[in-house]
This record gives sequence, structure tokens and C-alpha cells, in this order.
Amino acid sequence: MRTPMPIEWVTPRAAPALDPQIVECMRRMGAAAANAPRRHTISIEEGRRNAEVLRAPWAEGGPAMARTVERQVPTRHGEVRIRIYYPAQRTLLGAMVYAHGGGFVMFSLDTHDRVMREYAGRAGIVVIGIDYTLAPEAPFPQPLDECVDLMHWLADHAASLDIDPAQLFIGGDSAGANLSVGTCLTLRDEGARLPRGMLLNYGVYTTELLSGSALRYGAGEYGLSLHMRAWFQGLYLRDAKDFTDPRMASLHAQLEGLPPAFFVITECDPLQDDSVQMAEKLAAAGVEVQSTLYRGTIHGFLESVSVADVAGRAFDDSAEWLQRLARR
Repeated sequence: MRTPMPIEWVTPRAAPALDPQIVECMRRMGAAAANAPRRHTISIEEGRRNAEVLRAPWAEGGPAMARTVERQVPTRHGEVRIRIYYPAQRTLLGAMVYAHGGGFVMFSLDTHDRVMREYAGRAGIVVIGIDYTLAPEAPFPQPLDECVDLMHWLADHAASLDIDPAQLFIGGDSAGANLSVGTCLTLRDEGARLPRGMLLNYGVYTTELLSGSALRYGAGEYGLSLHMRAWFQGLYLRDAKDFTDPRMASLHAQLEGLPPAFFVITECDPLQDDSVQMAEKLAAAGVEVQSTLYRGTIHGFLESVSVADVAGRAFDDSAEWLQRLARR
């Protein structure tokens, strides 16, 4: 069994100041959710329905697409739906596959619709959202398998989608960032073609729940809590082997040979240490890494782009990185 990572002593100190626009987003989200039951006290289905309703306003607005197409893609577990966003002003010939967050249990293409359109519009790139099957109906590694199979399918069918298969990227937020790294690890080990880069937004890269940032920001004041992380893991992972599988606990994997990575790191986030440590380990393994800590932000802040300027800056930084890598 792997020795748990040592936890740096967390000394009492004042919390960082939150961005005022992020505070307003938290106020609005809190007011909307005030009468909703805690998700662990109701059925998974009801929790998912509530999450869709609460997040619907945050997915409105944003860049208009030239067209949006949905289709079914075959995987080893059956067909999976994808949604393809073609931006009005397309400057890159490739595409970015995007895996939404939600602890492998919640959320959907619809909750992250604006997030994906922001990337498509700002970077001028086709974005392909994958509606991977959620846990507990589909525990690890099924969602990962579905992402891997989609990448294989795109390598063979990109031309039919008007996409350059040599210019594919992968990315995601939170659980989706985990799936992105796990997919690249799998493709590397298979000897398959790797994406041009990984866009990793406030991801989870270890199953160890305790860290300095988890203790500072995991009590629930900033959205994601330690309790929520434990609940998600309990629904997604089946046994002890899953907890230590390097495709899931990728912070402990051999990372050599992975594609360049861009990290969007949140400040007041239990997962801040995951991103910081993952960026450091990738760099030590010879992987090209760019990372930015966005001050005054919380987990999931990209969804608040309609209100928070800092979210727009993060999208623009990521779009610039995508364009730079694509044009090499």
C-alpha cells in the first residue's frame, strides 16, 4: 500500500480575499440553492435534476456558434453522445475534446454548455463535449474507457467532422481534468497518438483527501468540501485497487511522455494542492507546463463567466495557449 502523502501543518491565518464578483456569484448560487436538499440526502436522480436546474442560468448567453451537432459514438461500453461546437469564427483546424466536472457523478453537457462555447468562441476551435456515463451507474474505469474510445474514434473519423486529426486537444474541469490525464496516460501506454495538449482546470489527481489546501478550504465555505469529495469517491471507485490505479491517482503515475499541459488553478479550492503538485511533477518528468493561479477564485469559477471578469481572463489565457500550441 502506498504511504500517504505527508500533510504540511496548516497554521491559522486569514483567508485570502475573494474576488468581489466571485462573492456575488456565490451569493446568487447560494440564494438559488437555499431550499434545495443536500445532495447526499436524496436520490442520485433527484440530485442531478436539481443541479441541472440550479446551473441552467449560468449556462445562458455567451458566444454564438455557427452550428452545433450531436451524434452517438461507439465505445466498448455502448454508444456515448457527443456535442460538437463549431465557432462562428474558426481559426484553428483541430478540435478540443472536453470532459465536464461534477465528481464523476453529477453535471452534463448542458451544465457546461457555456464553458465549451467560451472555448470554441475565444480560441476559434471546434470543441467536442463528451457525455460520458456517470457513476454510480458507471464506476471507474468506464467513463475513462469512454474518453479513450472517443479519442480513437476521432483519429479515424475526424475528416468526416471537418477536423484535422493532427490538431486534437483534450481538456476538462475537476473530474474532467482527471479523465483528461487518465486518457493521455492510457493512450501513451497503448502507443497511440497523443493529443497536442491537455487543458486542466482545477483538477483532482489523487484519491488522498487530506492536504494543506483541503484543510484550509474544504469545510464548505467555498463550495467544494471534503465531505463532497468523499461522497463522490465512494460512488465512483469500486475497491482499493481503484484508489491506487495510476489512471485515477495520476499524481502517482509515471508522467514522462505526456503532452504539454495548461493548468487553471483556483486559490480558495480544496484541490489547489492537487494542481500545484501535478504541475510540478509533470515538469519534473520533462513535460512542458504552463500554470496560472487565479487569485480570489473558488472551485468551478469558470462557470461564472457571465459575472466574473477573472473567469474571462482564464478563458482568454487558455485560448491563447491553445492557439500557440496548435500553430507550432
